[in-house]
Amino acid sequence: MYDFQRTNMWKRISAALLDFILLITVIMGMALLMSALLGYDGYMDRMNAKYDEYEAQYGLSFDITSEEYNALPPEEKAVFDEANEAFGKDEEAIYLQNVLFNNALIIVIFSVLLAYLVLEFLVPLFLKNGQTVGKKIFGIGVMRVDGVRVTPVLMFARSVLGKCTVETLVPVLIVIMILFGIMGFFGTMVILALGLFQIILVAATRARTPIHDLLAQTVTVDFASQMIFDTPEDLLAYKTRIHAEEVEKKKD
Repeated sequence: MYDFQRTNMWKRISAALLDFILLITVIMGMALLMSALLGYDGYMDRMNAKYDEYEAQYGLSFDITSEEYNALPPEEKAVFDEANEAFGKDEEAIYLQNVLFNNALIIVIFSVLLAYLVLEFLVPLFLKNGQTVGKKIFGIGVMRVDGVRVTPVLMFARSVLGKCTVETLVPVLIVIMILFGIMGFFGTMVILALGLFQIILVAATRARTPIHDLLAQTVTVDFASQMIFDTPEDLLAYKTRIHAEEVEKKKD
């Protein structure tokens, strides 16, 4: 690995925080726009009306925790189970639930993907050296682990495959499936395992390497003091020159 100037951790955290705020702003804006286009709120209102219909019919509330359900008297628990079973067989309720789930996936995937494409891929291509808005402000850059300037392909792997897909979309989609009752304990374990792996990487690696840098074989460096080469050939020429200079010094 090429020797690099590791950036100050506070600079890195500050840059990440600023980029996170910008990402959340764009994601929320896109989510609101797509929600309006897909009519998500209308479907949600219809689903809530369906819940209200069954709650009024059976004289109960579906909005209870598992602990509250277990504490119900046997006769009330039987009524709750009957209402829940009837609701699960309601074709309109099933249709609305499927539409809401599919729309939630579409809104989340496209909002997050577009935000990362713009702020973590296109902006760094424009600013060069893998710099997002936050990294530019705090003087941080990204390069390959061998000291060569990061390429568009590596930036795509770093931002879209690493940050967007593995670190963001996978956990968020699992959370959505947990909320819709599609995934439970296994989904929780996957999120915890992913988070633990990220912590271990950042804590144990020399360059404090998160998953996205591991995938792209990149490293975050102090841009002002780091020598970054345009091509592998430039790096080889530099090493050859340094080696020649060291040999000459030994002769003297």
